[in-house]
Amino acid sequence: MALSPPVERHRMIIPNTQGQKLVGILHESGTRDIVILCHGFRCSKDTTLILNLAVALENAKISSFRFDFSGNGESEGSFQYGNYWTEVDDLHAVAQHFHKSNRVISAIVGHSKGGDVVLLYASKYHDIETVVNLSGRYDLKAGIEERLGKDYLERIRKNGFIDVKKRRSGSFDFRVTEESLMDRLGTNMHEACVQIDRGCRVFIIHGSSDTIIQVEDAFEFSKIIQNHKLHIIEGADHAFSNHQEELSSVVVNFIKENLHQDKSTTS
Repeated sequence: MALSPPVERHRMIIPNTQGQKLVGILHESGTRDIVILCHGFRCSKDTTLILNLAVALENAKISSFRFDFSGNGESEGSFQYGNYWTEVDDLHAVAQHFHKSNRVISAIVGHSKGGDVVLLYASKYHDIETVVNLSGRYDLKAGIEERLGKDYLERIRKNGFIDVKKRRSGSFDFRVTEESLMDRLGTNMHEACVQIDRGCRVFIIHGSSDTIIQVEDAFEFSKIIQNHKLHIIEGADHAFSNHQEELSSVVVNFIKENLHQDKSTTS
């Protein structure tokens, strides 16, 4: 029996349309198929959840690429609140790089804000047929007061910005400008999801004990996305902290099923 080639990890830099360098890690399993992994808000390509998914895909002999959005992690650019469509453009730059390298993107996977980004991508570009949304937010008007405090709209209109402090240390974390807040408030996930092609398979995964984005958001997505599969992980929080193995298993199995389907329809 022939041995599978060992997985290699390569640091890669891919420029976005602004000329900023997006830094990522390619987990090369020797397959033409590749999965792109997208991190969440104030996170990076090295977040435990993203790294564990890359390793689980490695074990399934599937190549993957995890990268930092512009203004996050090691990538160039300044961090901006909102910025959903900018991150969609970053993802598109990454996807185009692999398309030009004659790779087949078998799936895009995003966690939290990254879950919204992969859905927005599917609504705009229609060139990837498997999308996995982990703990994405359905109503982007929700969850803002918890982060910015009460009367955030009045305060930001008065001062032009709000500085957000870290909850534990109280030190400066990031600045929210009026423009970036309006970017988030103007991003409509319902309208976008209606635009996703019926041929695109969307897997919606959420934890039943998520206190950051309620599990009800997953059910809202399932009402409007035509070709979807919904999976609730009982007892899991927003980051699937104590359910990493179960999460990795269901994601990898879904991607493998769709890979086999695609190969059988093209053969």
